[in-house]
Amino acid sequence: MEFIDYYKLLGINKSATPDEIKKAYRKMARKYHPDLNPDDKEAEKKFQAVNEANEVLSDPEKRKKYDLYGENWKNQEAYQNTGNGGGGRRQNQYSNADFEQAFRDGGFSDFFDSLFGAGARRSSSSNIKFKGQDLHATLELHLRDVLESDKRTLEINGKKIRLTIKAGVEDGQTIKIKNHGGDGVNGGPRGDLYITFKIAPDPEFKREGSDLHKEVPVDLYKAILGGDIIVSTLTGKVKLKVVPGTQNGTKVKLKGKGFPVYNKEGAFGDLYLTYLVKIPSKLTSEEKKLFEQLANLRNHE
Repeated sequence: MEFIDYYKLLGINKSATPDEIKKAYRKMARKYHPDLNPDDKEAEKKFQAVNEANEVLSDPEKRKKYDLYGENWKNQEAYQNTGNGGGGRRQNQYSNADFEQAFRDGGFSDFFDSLFGAGARRSSSSNIKFKGQDLHATLELHLRDVLESDKRTLEINGKKIRLTIKAGVEDGQTIKIKNHGGDGVNGGPRGDLYITFKIAPDPEFKREGSDLHKEVPVDLYKAILGGDIIVSTLTGKVKLKVVPGTQNGTKVKLKGKGFPVYNKEGAFGDLYLTYLVKIPSKLTSEEKKLFEQLANLRNHE
């Protein structure tokens, strides 16, 4: 029979603790469980191999022999059982405590094989409760869709789920909805549903956390002479005063005019404006003369 590396099979290393072994076993057993893989012979073989790996690695004595003798550990055990007296009686007998411990740890000792054969081991394992499969979904939204909290009804795997989308949810953020995943096995709990939000970029505002950034064009004359401009925010329009001599790239902060802070009612980030001074093009001959006069005035100062 081909040697099976139990550690590799369970996806753990040789220094794994008993808790890590138990956790890895339960994960793999659920993955290859016959009820989740009906009529899959390969999965059935994997399931039996996973049970065997757990049986050995969860038993300190067997694990010690396995680590010491590798693929020959069973032969070594057989030699010790027949060569140490006892009139041929098997020394490795099972007490009630061993029996109870096997069930308590979710393992499958060779107690079943010795009394009922390998089939009983599979039958007993089929009674273990397994959590249902976790489901994952992506919900695509626009930036303005998450400006305020909203309730939506989603249909996932044919089931309708009422979901509250909180204001300020971020792109790539994932939330968990308990017990809305796949059905459990043998009466086990349902899995969970994980929803990841994908927020499309906005053509007007760039978002960084709860802060927003926006470029605002300012004509040359207002940048030089000063004046009022009207700027649109996500919550309405505001009037701003441009100071005389405003330079291209000047930044202005509007406190509290940014995006809602996730899970903090009434809290908002800031809105940062960057002024882009527009240089007029296609000047008339008269406009050119005026600019030349201005240039001459500046050069004589």
